[in-house]
Amino acid sequence: MIEHTDADLETIPQLPAPEVAPDLAAQQRKITIVIILIALVVLIVIVGSFVLLMNARASTVAQLRDVFIIFLALQSLLTGLVLVILMIQLARLINLLQNEIKPILESTNETVSNLRGTTSFLSDNLVEPVIKLNEYLAGMGQLLTVLGLTRRQKKR
Repeated sequence: MIEHTDADLETIPQLPAPEVAPDLAAQQRKITIVIILIALVVLIVIVGSFVLLMNARASTVAQLRDVFIIFLALQSLLTGLVLVILMIQLARLINLLQNEIKPILESTNETVSNLRGTTSFLSDNLVEPVIKLNEYLAGMGQLLTVLGLTRRQKKR
């Protein structure tokens, strides 16, 4: 474990602290306060509506009930429409994957296989003979050096 002295820590450059715009923090607080106030107003309106409905006549409550039933029916139709659109989009995505992405992947796979074969061919027919030639030349040079026909080169 490496221990650092105070002098070491003073020489280590420190990154400057990130600058946070004070306007951004104040703006976020304002937005939060506005959202809380809107939620409180909606809650008060809902509670007030329930209190008024408890004291209302039966015919008024029945009319309101009918309006809510119509609203729920419209919402059900909208939900069904959205589900149909979602199913159509899902079918288009599946079609895209099968007819466009799959051939691209197959082509890429074929290209990688060809590249693998080319690399193997070059290794067998070009690189190995060059390496063997270098081995023979190094051996021949060493033999000539041992026999005294050439001088040894100084290592730098």
